[in-house]
Parts: sequence; structure tokens; C-alpha cells
Amino acid sequence: MLAVIGVECAKLRSQRTARIALAACVTGPFAFAIAMRLQNALPEDTLFGRSVKESGFATPLVVLGFATLWVFPALSSVVGGDLFAAEDRYRTWATLLTRSRSRAEVFCGKVVTALGFSSLGVLALAASSLAAGMLVIGRQPLVDLSGALLLPGQALARVVLAWASVLPPAFAFTALAILLSIATRSSAAGIGLPVVAGLLMQLSAYVDGPEAIRRLLITSAFGAWHGLLTTQPYCRPLVCGTAVSGVYVAVCLAIAYRLLSRRDIGG
Repeated sequence: MLAVIGVECAKLRSQRTARIALAACVTGPFAFAIAMRLQNALPEDTLFGRSVKESGFATPLVVLGFATLWVFPALSSVVGGDLFAAEDRYRTWATLLTRSRSRAEVFCGKVVTALGFSSLGVLALAASSLAAGMLVIGRQPLVDLSGALLLPGQALARVVLAWASVLPPAFAFTALAILLSIATRSSAAGIGLPVVAGLLMQLSAYVDGPEAIRRLLITSAFGAWHGLLTTQPYCRPLVCGTAVSGVYVAVCLAIAYRLLSRRDIGG
């Protein structure tokens, strides 16, 4: 499995799409922070949008709110949706599986690589957002959702926890992308369909329906960080969202491995 991970990481370093995605994660928040510093209009309809000029710790939270709409599904799928389909596109499965590597080892190595890239993308976007806020705006205290003032140290801890909370749903979209990549044998479907699914889930959250149904959507976990930015933090949405994301990961990967193990590679 480690050998597969090493090979996949080497391939990723040479892929333009992966480099562009990471570069956008690093530079995008700085462009946003500079734009907010220079212009008078503020994203007042967004959580912490009114505070982007008052505290640098509001910047990563505003970026986090925007990223949950389509950035995370796309970032989580850009590698996971292509790793398996690329072998079909280049017809390299037979060669890959005859070099002392079983399907289980190849599958696990590619899954770990995809999850690792998703983690790296989220980390790069979080670190860049936080750095952009502190360098461009400053380290002023942050007013939380309850109206209480958070000192810089407290605000930093809450921001880090908020970004960490989106990793489970990001992994869920990665697992979904892997499943679609194996099922369709198409990189376009593996990358594009999870993004479409994420947008549909976001839209369905605005439809008046049972709360239990909305909680079963992956995207519901992206908003669980709101409970961490109150005077008395509440973690129930975070726990539920993490559990739902874990189920998606387990189910999608189990089905994906089942499909791969039953596939006729020579066909």
C-alpha cells in the first residue's frame, strides 16, 4: 500500500490540475482579504461578513462559509474522482495489477492518497485564510455569534476548530467521487457529479421538509461549525454531521471496492 501511495503522490506532483487547485487555495484568500480591505462594500448577508474589516479572524470564517457552497465538493473530488478513472482512460489496470500488487493494496493506496490530498487542500485553504486575515486586516478581537468578544487567542482556537470540523464531510465527498470514478470509469463524472450533488444538497436545505432528512445530507455537516462560535458552544450538529459523513465514507468505499474487486480488468 505504501508503494502505491508513493507512486500516486509522485504522479500528483506532476499533474497540473492538482497544482492549480492548491495554488488557488493559497492565493484566493489573500485576494479576498485585500479586496475587502480596499473596497467599502461588505458581504453583510454572510456570517461574520460585517466583521471582515474589524477583525482578521473573521476572514477565514467568511471564506469557510463561501467554501462550503461548492469549493469543498470540487476540492475533495478533483483527485478522488480521477485516480481510478485514469487507469481506465490509459488502460493501465492490467499492468498495474501484475506488478505484485493486489486490488486491495491498489485500492487502499489510492484511497489514502485521495483523502490525503483533500486534507492538504482544506489545510492550505485554512492556513492561507487565517494568514491573510491576520496580515491584511490584523489580530483584533472577534465578536462571536452571541455578541460576546473573543480575545485573539480564543478567536484563533475557535477558527481552527471550525476549519477542522469540515474535514469529515470533505472526506465524504472524496469517497463519493471515488465511487463514481470506479462505477462510471470516467474522470469527468467522478469530478463533476459530486459537485452537482453538493449543489443539489445545498438547494434542498432551503426546501421546507423534515429536519431529519436534511441532517442526512453531507452538506449539513459543513454548517456545524456555527455552534462553535457561540458563547456556550453546542456540538450536537457537529457530532451528527461527523457521524453522517462517516457513514457516507464507509458505504461509498465499501461499494467502490466491491465494484473494483468484481471487475474484469482485461475486459
